[in-house]
Amino acid sequence: MIRVENVRKDYGDKPVLRDIDIAIPTGKLTALIGPNGAGKTSLLMLIARLLDPTQGRILIDGRPIAGIPVRDYARRVATLRQSPDFNLRLTVEELVGFGRFPHSRGAMTATDQAAVSDALAFLSIEHLRGSHVDELSGGQRQMAFLAMTIAQQTECLLLDEPLNNLDMKHSVAIMRALRRLCDEQGRTIVLVIHDINFAAAHADHMIAIRNGHLHSSGAVADMVTPANLRSLYDLDFEVVHTLRGIFCNYFNPSGDTA
Repeated sequence: MIRVENVRKDYGDKPVLRDIDIAIPTGKLTALIGPNGAGKTSLLMLIARLLDPTQGRILIDGRPIAGIPVRDYARRVATLRQSPDFNLRLTVEELVGFGRFPHSRGAMTATDQAAVSDALAFLSIEHLRGSHVDELSGGQRQMAFLAMTIAQQTECLLLDEPLNNLDMKHSVAIMRALRRLCDEQGRTIVLVIHDINFAAAHADHMIAIRNGHLHSSGAVADMVTPANLRSLYDLDFEVVHTLRGIFCNYFNPSGDTA
C-alpha cells in the first residue's frame, strides 16, 4: 500500500499542497479528481519521486520512498506523464522497449523482448510494432506510451491525464485496459482524470483534491454523490444509478433548458 503522510508541497513561496494524508489501496484503480489547478498532478509527481515534498513523507509497504534506490523504485512504480514528448524517431517496438530499462539497463534480453510483446498484445497494438511513433495518431501514440509503461512490469502505475485530447474510442480502450490490469494482473493504478464519468465507470477508489487540500476520499459509490461533487466542483450534478453503473449529468441536471 502507498501512504501519503502529512505532505505539503510549495513552489517557492506558493503553497500547492497542504496536509495531504491518504492511503492508496493495493491492486485497485484510484482516480485523482478535482478542479484544474487543485494540485492533483503535483501529488502524483510526489508519489513518482519526480518532486520532493516540502514536508511529510510517502511510503510504499511501510518504507519511505525517499530511501529506496532509484533503480529499485523504477522496478516497483512506473510513471506516464501528461503528453510525453519524444523527439527521437523510434518505432513503437523500440519505444516500448524503453520500459524495460530498469531491468535491462539497455541490454535487451529474451525476457525483455517477451515483456515488450506481451504489452503490445495486451493493448492489441501488435500491428503497430514497426510503425514510427511520430507517424501515429494521438490515440495510437498514447496507447504506445501506455504499452511502454505496462512493459516496465511494475506493481504500480501512475498516469497523469492519460485521456487528454483523446477521442471517445481511444479513451474507452485505455480505461478498459487499465481496468483489466487491475482485475487480471493485480496492478495498482493511480491516475489523474477530469472526466468524472470515466472515473465513476472504471475506478474503485477516488481521491478528491481542491485548492491544494484533501477534499474527500473513498469508494466510488461514496464519492459520486450530488452533494460531494457540488462542493468539489462548484457545479450542480444529477447522479443517475443504472444497472451498468453510475452516470453524472452536469450539463443540465435540473432539467432547465432556459
